[in-house]
Amino acid sequence: MSAILRRLILLFILVPIGELALLIQLGRWIGLWPTLGLIVATGILGAALASREGLRAWHAFQLDIQEGRIPGRPILDGLSIFAGGALLLTPGLATDLFGFALLARPTRRWLQNRVVGRLGGALMRQGQVYVGSATGFRSREDEPEGSPAGREIEHPGPE
Repeated sequence: MSAILRRLILLFILVPIGELALLIQLGRWIGLWPTLGLIVATGILGAALASREGLRAWHAFQLDIQEGRIPGRPILDGLSIFAGGALLLTPGLATDLFGFALLARPTRRWLQNRVVGRLGGALMRQGQVYVGSATGFRSREDEPEGSPAGREIEHPGPE
């Protein structure tokens, strides 16, 4: 069994146990009904926020495609928003906090930059960075001098 699979199994066992413990403790502090109300409220608020941010990411994706750019940032945003919305629909406090962090643009960008920096650095060290293109996108020669190739993903640099 691979190390990644073991970590995932551990994550799927420990996270629900931790969430259950937090919900039981919160229920003791504020009561059953306020705790249930908080769970429902975060689900509704999360769904509304995910919908709004998802539409923004979709429009940015369409704009990049129409302008012939590779939509790297909108794709990352869409994946982050999807994950954040899914986390907010699951009952729990820690998952709700992480879900809201993925939906809020500043924290989403910060998390994306950390992940891209970590994965990008690891892939570059292993020599596994491949760049390809699809038909229909403009080449560099078609663009005016000095124009950006698209929305770039910020690299946080060495830490």
